[in-house]
Amino acid sequence: MKRLERIFVSANGWALILILGAMPLIVGANISLRYLTGHSLSWADEAARYLMIWMTFIGAGLALRMGAHVAITNLQDSLPGPGQKILRGALVVGLLIFFGFMVSVGIEYAQRMQFQLTPALRVPFLYVYAAMPVGFLLLIVHLLLIAPQFVRAGTYKGAAPVQGDAAMREGANG
Repeated sequence: MKRLERIFVSANGWALILILGAMPLIVGANISLRYLTGHSLSWADEAARYLMIWMTFIGAGLALRMGAHVAITNLQDSLPGPGQKILRGALVVGLLIFFGFMVSVGIEYAQRMQFQLTPALRVPFLYVYAAMPVGFLLLIVHLLLIAPQFVRAGTYKGAAPVQGDAAMREGANG
């Protein structure tokens, strides 16, 4: 199971790397062509925009796994140990319900847009809107993988502390 999780996280990370790499290549090629030849790629801005949308939704799960989303922990910190676990468990259940709802909404949006084409690329908007259900489905998988450790200990699986992170927290608290 650990091996499958590592493969899943690695594949998710590589998808982000490929998307993030494609965006500056497309925009850079467009800028170079515009200044060198006087002509630009009519689809470059649109492609970069849609890649940014996909990158955001695909990357949200990895950010969740690392604890990189905004969190306000005042209530949790004020509760005793068992209360903290109950609150974190309720949070996981609430997030799973919300993510599941958003998968369903995303599928509905994508289906509505399947026949409309993007202006420059001329591909169905279905492929753009599919980022939403795919991203929220990835969020569900990531959350399920980190939930046991998060509920028990309040930590995230695979969350490696950033160098100087502990010193920053101590400075903020002190």
